[in-house]
Amino acid sequence: MHFPTLDKDQRRIIQMLRKSGPLSRSAVAAALEISGTALTRLSRDLLSLGVVEEMPDAEVHGRGRPAIPLQLAAKGGYAVGATAHKGLLDISLVDFAGATIATHTEAIEPIDPKAFAKKVRRLIHLLVDRHDLLGQRMLGIGIAVPGPSLSPAGDRWSVVDVLPNWRDAPLHDIFSAEFGWPLWMENDANAAALAEYYLGGLMRDFSNVVVLLLGYGIGAGVIVDGRLVRGQFGVAGEIGCLFPGDLPRPSPMDLLSILRSNGCDISSVAEIDLNAPDQAPTIEAWSDRAAEQLETVCNTAFAWLDPGAIVLAGTLTSEILRGLASRLHAANLVTTVYERRPPVQVSSLRGSPITLGAALLPIHALSAEV
Repeated sequence: MHFPTLDKDQRRIIQMLRKSGPLSRSAVAAALEISGTALTRLSRDLLSLGVVEEMPDAEVHGRGRPAIPLQLAAKGGYAVGATAHKGLLDISLVDFAGATIATHTEAIEPIDPKAFAKKVRRLIHLLVDRHDLLGQRMLGIGIAVPGPSLSPAGDRWSVVDVLPNWRDAPLHDIFSAEFGWPLWMENDANAAALAEYYLGGLMRDFSNVVVLLLGYGIGAGVIVDGRLVRGQFGVAGEIGCLFPGDLPRPSPMDLLSILRSNGCDISSVAEIDLNAPDQAPTIEAWSDRAAEQLETVCNTAFAWLDPGAIVLAGTLTSEILRGLASRLHAANLVTTVYERRPPVQVSSLRGSPITLGAALLPIHALSAEV
C-alpha cells in the first residue's frame, strides 16, 4: 500500500492535527482560514485515505449534531528508522501519529553498508510480523548517517571512519537495492532535530528549534518555520568544524578519551557514568570545559536564529546533559529584547532521538508543509 500524494491544504490539516491534537472541523477551518465547505471536503478525503479519523467516544456537548473532533489515524501507516553507531545497530518503527511501535538495539561489530542493509531488512520483517503490521501501509524507511553529506543530492556521505566502507560509498543506491521501499537519508543531527520537534513536544510551542547533538562527535540540527535547514550544500549545522578533532572538544568521544587516559577501564560512551567514583571528577572537569565551549554555540545560534528552544541531546546520560544545561544557565549568555537568553533545555525523549528521527523522515517528507 503506497502513501497517496497530498495537496498543500491536506498537508496543512495533517500538520495542524499533529501540532494541536484532536480538533473539531470548525476549529481546523478557523485556524487555517479555510472555508467550512472546503474543510468538509478536505476532511472527507483524508478520512477516506485513512490518515485522519474521527475521535472515538467524543463527548457530545449541547443540542443538535455533535462536533466530533478529528485526529491523526495511527493506522494511516508506519515508518522505519535505522542507524549504525560504533558497536551498535538501532531500529525504530513508528505509526503515522508518531507513536513508537517497536524498537530494537543490539551490539554489533563494525559493519559495511551492504551487510547493514541486509541485517536491517531481516530485522524489519521480524518486527513487522511480530507487531501484526503485515498489510498495513508502509510509508518508507529513513536512515540516519553519522556524518555530513558530500553532495547536495545526499547520495554520498562523509561517514565517521569507525564504520567500514561507508565514507563516499553510493549509500542511497546500496540501500535502495536492498530495501525496495521508499528511502530517505539524513545526517544524525538533523534526524535528532526531527525527533525532538515532533516527539519532544516542541512543535506545539515553537517553529524554530536548534538541537545540539552530542553523539559520536558534535553536530546540530536546525528547524526554521517547521522545516529542516540543510544549507546550500547540505551541511548546515556541522558545528564540529568549530572544534578541530586534534584539540579538546565538547564531544562524548573526547570525554571517553580523557576518562581512559585518566585510568578508567571503559571502552564505550555507553559506560560513561557520573555516579562511578573513578569517573565523577573527570566528568565534572570535562563538563566545566565543555559548557564553556558550548556557550559560543548557544550564543551564536540564539543571535542568528532566535530559536524557541535549544535542546541538548545525544548519547551521554541525561544526568550529564542536565549538568551541562545547568552550567549554561549559570553562564553569562547573551540577551536580546525582553531580556531573553538562549533557552537551553535537555531532551526528554526515551530512546535514541537519532533513530526515532530517522523513522520520522518518511512521515515528515510525505505530510509536512512544503
